[in-house]
Amino acid sequence: MTQPRKRVLSGMQPSGLMHLGNYLGALENWKALQETYECFFFVADWHALSTNYADTSRIREFVRELLIDWLAAGIDPARSTLFIQSRVPEHAVLHLLLSMIIPVAWLERNPTYKEKQEEIKEKDLSTYGFLGYPVLQAADILLYKPDFVPVGKDQLPHLELTRELARRFNDIYKTPVFSEPKEHLTKFPKVPGTDGRKMSKSYGNTINLSDSEPVVRQKLKTMVTDPARVRRNDPGNPDVCPVYEFHKIYSPASVQAQINTDCRTAAIGCIDCKKLVADRLVEQLSPIWEARAGLTKHPARLDEIVQEGSRKAGNVARRTLEQVNDAMRI
Repeated sequence: MTQPRKRVLSGMQPSGLMHLGNYLGALENWKALQETYECFFFVADWHALSTNYADTSRIREFVRELLIDWLAAGIDPARSTLFIQSRVPEHAVLHLLLSMIIPVAWLERNPTYKEKQEEIKEKDLSTYGFLGYPVLQAADILLYKPDFVPVGKDQLPHLELTRELARRFNDIYKTPVFSEPKEHLTKFPKVPGTDGRKMSKSYGNTINLSDSEPVVRQKLKTMVTDPARVRRNDPGNPDVCPVYEFHKIYSPASVQAQINTDCRTAAIGCIDCKKLVADRLVEQLSPIWEARAGLTKHPARLDEIVQEGSRKAGNVARRTLEQVNDAMRI
């Protein structure tokens, strides 16, 4: 008898256009996971409200763009279930029920809670939605009883909170409704933005999968390099150059070694160095751009995929919620 495949669940917020950091940090891992696991991947549009509740004007646009990027990059709806969080109302119901049992202290100790309040000072994050988003995140996960959740090391505390909440529910209601998902550790490559900081929508320093070739080349052309290298004949230091980080991701080892040597001896200038990496990046992105163009021309196909994925996800979520209601006797 064939053993059922183990299940993986992961999601992304539609808080902006998908960029290379998202692609390299998460989507490439998803592509590999769908070869082996039963995968559920969802667009977390309700989560986007935790920080962007005051301006929802582009959320629907970002949801569609995100799904197009996933499909264009190789997420296969025949092997993975793709859905939108808000299309499966069980997420909200389980969030409500779990919020009845989680101690406030568990939420206040969340390391991201104070960090983001310090980082995003232009928005009022003193809302329950922001404080309680880990409860919604736990509901997202526990509804599907996944065996694994892909995370980086910095996200382990969030997953542990989900496990603690699962244990607390099972203990209070004396019913083993929830299993405890394990982490599937993912090594996220360091992807710098055009200003040298971590690539992030909030910094406005991204290279997006939906950018055209001229836009990608222009962004790389203006990207910061070694700040100590002022003139063309100044020797550079690849160890502190954001452009060299792109070479480490996209260029062959032989090219990396040559750039490393030539930069330190000023045998190559920053403009030529950037052009080399731009050529490699365009080569990698061209199949995605071609696939995006096809998907954009056929919006009905995208709607079909989301409708079917949300139906499949909803069937799983309803079964879990029935077990929750039985355990709570409601």
